[in-house]
Amino acid sequence: MEKRILVVEDNDLNRKLFCDILTANGFSVEPASDGNMVIEKARGFKPDLVIMDINLPNISGLDLISALKKDRTLSATPVLAVTAYAGTGDEERIREAGAEGYLSKPVSISPFLSAVRKFFA
Repeated sequence: MEKRILVVEDNDLNRKLFCDILTANGFSVEPASDGNMVIEKARGFKPDLVIMDINLPNISGLDLISALKKDRTLSATPVLAVTAYAGTGDEERIREAGAEGYLSKPVSISPFLSAVRKFFA
């Protein structure tokens, strides 16, 4: 069965790139650009992994990760944070919010796919 990945990214080019790469590698993908719709989309799509941008308009990716981890139907779903925030302490804060993985942007295709595949090994 195809693994399902919810891609939360407000940048159109990044979202399309991530979705295209994942689809080409056999994953079923659902894009989300509006952080306010993420929990609802995740409940309907039932992803095996959430790829989460941290810098989103209207709501922080950190807040969304926390909300996913507090939702009884989504709490076990792993989160891979992919973010331009790569300063001192940022990875720690992202992991404390509940993310199981972390990649800093810009990200190349090979490291991106490697990070995703680790969740399905």
